[in-house]
Amino acid sequence: MSRALVDIRILQREYLLGISRAMTAELDLGDLLRLILKSAVELVSGQAGMIALVEAGGETLRVAAVYGIPPHLVDHFAPLVRGVPYREGREGEAFPELVNQLRRVAQDADLGLSQVIRLPLSSGGEVIGLIYVFQSGNYYFVEDAPNLLRSFAEQAAIAVRNARLYQQVNQEKQRLDAILEQSADGVMILDAQLRITVFNRALSHMTGWPAAEAIGCSHDDVIRWRALKTESDLNAALAQGWPQPNAAHLYVEGEASRRRDAACPTERDSLNLGITYAPLLDANGQMTDIIANIRDLTRYREEEALQKTFISVISHELKTPVSIIKGYAGTLRRPDGRWSPAVLDESLSVIEEEADNLNGLIDNLLEASRLQAGTFSLEIGDEISLPKLAAAVARKFATQSREHVIDVDFPADFPAIIGDERRLTQVLNNLVSNAIKYSPDGGQITIVGEVHPQHVTVSVCDAGIGIAARDQHRIFQKFSRVDNALSRKTEGTGLGLYLSRAIIEAHGGRIWFRGNSEDEPGAPGTTFTFSLPRD
Repeated sequence: MSRALVDIRILQREYLLGISRAMTAELDLGDLLRLILKSAVELVSGQAGMIALVEAGGETLRVAAVYGIPPHLVDHFAPLVRGVPYREGREGEAFPELVNQLRRVAQDADLGLSQVIRLPLSSGGEVIGLIYVFQSGNYYFVEDAPNLLRSFAEQAAIAVRNARLYQQVNQEKQRLDAILEQSADGVMILDAQLRITVFNRALSHMTGWPAAEAIGCSHDDVIRWRALKTESDLNAALAQGWPQPNAAHLYVEGEASRRRDAACPTERDSLNLGITYAPLLDANGQMTDIIANIRDLTRYREEEALQKTFISVISHELKTPVSIIKGYAGTLRRPDGRWSPAVLDESLSVIEEEADNLNGLIDNLLEASRLQAGTFSLEIGDEISLPKLAAAVARKFATQSREHVIDVDFPADFPAIIGDERRLTQVLNNLVSNAIKYSPDGGQITIVGEVHPQHVTVSVCDAGIGIAARDQHRIFQKFSRVDNALSRKTEGTGLGLYLSRAIIEAHGGRIWFRGNSEDEPGAPGTTFTFSLPRD
């Protein structure tokens, strides 16, 4: 072997070694394919090249990279990729057809390519793609070009498989990151030292901690318990040997501090959390991470407290009319009683009034259950005159309270609307009844109507105790009542405004309120307003 040939072989080996190192370091699949292809073409002094990879499913090939071929001409090479399939050990039989296809493609694309070498990219006995190197005109490949490319292709196939695996892992990581970030529940991941490594958007909104600030902090810096409902927290459980092999997840519940935003001082400073801690263990049973799934139970606990209050209140509300009816009925049945017609009439009137109260209470409970079940509906009738409804409600309540003056103020051109007359009367009854209840010193209550181009509004205004800021966010919730000394002495189930909102919204309108409480600046009192569409 001549010295010149030995020198060329040494240069080729050095070139292959350098390319192998570059391929090993490259994990981006697109960049890797371009590097492989450029190197393969240069290795055998070719003019152009192409790599086709087996797609998912292992049945079809697609062109994944080209070199020396204009992008707009790539589609011309499809017959070369799909028309001449590769068969292991039978490439010699396919070669003539491969050359014929290349010449047709070259003629159509006007590229002048005349020779081709095709080799498989094989890894682990599986063909993951094909590499093509083209030569043009009267130039010929060097004699040992296929052998050079074969050695190169083996290294390239390993690099492609690694890049694909990295791509799959990276895609899976991005998918899992997106799932964690978009989860409606709070998700936090801790390392073995209980430092936060993942903190998703829902948890950031829940706790008031920006993710960028929470990550890297200790668990106890972010989750600060004020009171626990469970026996222990995470630290106590770890001190007692949690997690044991095959141990259940750890559940911790209680009231925790919430980080307050200086720009929004009205936000709550505590919340009820339920946290499920799941340990990740290595092959030796050592804990490497803890995944915490966190739920805000504040609304649930508030609802639970409201329902307990409701049970207590409704028991009292039901018991009161029943006791009055039973008392009057028992008195009238006394065998020694000689009742005058006036006494009989008054007693029966009381019984009838209390029976109506009891019936109204039961109706409200049934309406609330229909709303919960989604079977609430309206009975739309003829045109309704809201001024007449308001006047009737004012007359009714004027006879029940001598301390209050109830005025009705509607413009003469107030239009009739289409709706459920019984339900709208129920809304006005609820609003005026509340105005009377929460104006213990009497005063004026006004029912005001206004006309707008697309809708009408009706407002019930009082000068009572108002609604404190802390109660305003839940005033339309079922079973909700204003928390003050007067409300505790005042009868009510907390369903009136809840049902009123449902009725108004079912008509296509909305209901809202404004006003101050006695301990806030400005004149106390409340105005409830609802709108209804004119059409």
